[in-house]
Amino acid sequence: MPSAQWNGLSGEITSQPLEGQPNFDDLLREHGHDPELVEIVGDVRTSRWQKYDGDWLTSYRFQIRTKTEKVDLPALFNEAKKRKSKQPEHSKGSALVVVWADPQTGKNDARGGTADLIARVNEKYDKLAAYMKQAKTTEAYFLNAGDPIEGFENTAGQLHTNDLSLMDQVDLEATLEWQALVLLAKQHGKVVSAVVPSNHGAWRSGKGQLGKASDDWGLFIQKQHAKLAEAYKLNIDFVRPDDWAETLVLDINGTMVGLAHGHRAKSPDAVPNWWAGQVHGGQPLAHADVLVTGHYHHLRLQPTGRNPYSGKSKWWVQAPTLDNGSSWFRNTSGDDSDPGLLVFTIDEQGFNLSSLTVL
Repeated sequence: MPSAQWNGLSGEITSQPLEGQPNFDDLLREHGHDPELVEIVGDVRTSRWQKYDGDWLTSYRFQIRTKTEKVDLPALFNEAKKRKSKQPEHSKGSALVVVWADPQTGKNDARGGTADLIARVNEKYDKLAAYMKQAKTTEAYFLNAGDPIEGFENTAGQLHTNDLSLMDQVDLEATLEWQALVLLAKQHGKVVSAVVPSNHGAWRSGKGQLGKASDDWGLFIQKQHAKLAEAYKLNIDFVRPDDWAETLVLDINGTMVGLAHGHRAKSPDAVPNWWAGQVHGGQPLAHADVLVTGHYHHLRLQPTGRNPYSGKSKWWVQAPTLDNGSSWFRNTSGDDSDPGLLVFTIDEQGFNLSSLTVL
């Protein structure tokens, strides 16, 4: 694979963890450089880890530059063209990621009630079908970022503004999600449905949360979908966190994608530091290259941190909402955001930023 950083004249390489003393010429070749044309400059920095069996692994990080006395510009241009045109071997194709965030089914607000939510979601299905036709992805990931229903225990106003009972909220939300999964399954040989707990989905008495993290309406709905998929023999895999956890991570074409509702971060600006804390604490999100969250009801895309092994930037992707609006937030902050369904693709080169779209 290419160096983590390379501008044609200089760059930087970070190796994978290695046992024993490395052969630096081999490291240069592994990262796409000819030792006859490129040299290591400055000090070589190391990071070490001890394995469970007592042996040590070491990662090496060093600066490189072209050997000016041996630069052959025509040869360099020819080499660059070869690298650009070379296709990955055994390509699996691109994976479609669909982020389903905060429909809060049953909620009445500035954008209407249940009838308006159904119309909005059906519009998103049509746009999703058109996007899939153009993207030609081979597998799909349905990432449910939480708040599937409005519930009745978060604020007192829900008792007077909701237009569905708790049972009907769950029933309609399960139906809307299932329609999305069937749409994805018709176009892809493999579909993965992932869900995480959320504040509106939690089992509550008043504002107090009852039971485990997994006692959540979003996870309950997914369990019913798993039964339906088995009955109809649909090729859909279902992923959820452990009973006491609220986050998960998926390997999508070699890119680790984390999913969290986002409510534990307290504010949007606090998410990057909260994610860093998850890494330090060894939580599932420690492995994520991309973090997807809901909860904050607006689109936000932010690079935050860097993978020390691949050299690629880590990305936080905050999904827009599907709900009927949040007058409370608009009246409190003055801010508002359009609803939408976030989609993007991931291929063997990683997170495809150019594919990111709000439908």
